[in-house]
Amino acid sequence: MPTCPECENNLDIEMDEVEEGDVVACEECGTEYEVVGVEPLELTPIGDELDEDDDELLDEEEEEEE
Repeated sequence: MPTCPECENNLDIEMDEVEEGDVVACEECGTEYEVVGVEPLELTPIGDELDEDDDELLDEEEEEEE
C-alpha cells in the first residue's frame, strides 16, 4: 500500500481503480496528490506549484508598482 510522502500514513488507494489525473488525499494530514503515473504509482502534491505561481505574480505586481 502506498504511503503519504508528507506524514508516511498509508494512503487508501485502490490500485486497480486509479487512473492518471485522479486526485487522492491523505486522510491523516489532508495533503492532496495528483496521480501522474499508474505503473509504478507516481504522485505529485497539489497546491505547491500554485503557491509558487502566486508568489511570482505578487513579485511582478510589486515591481510594477515601484
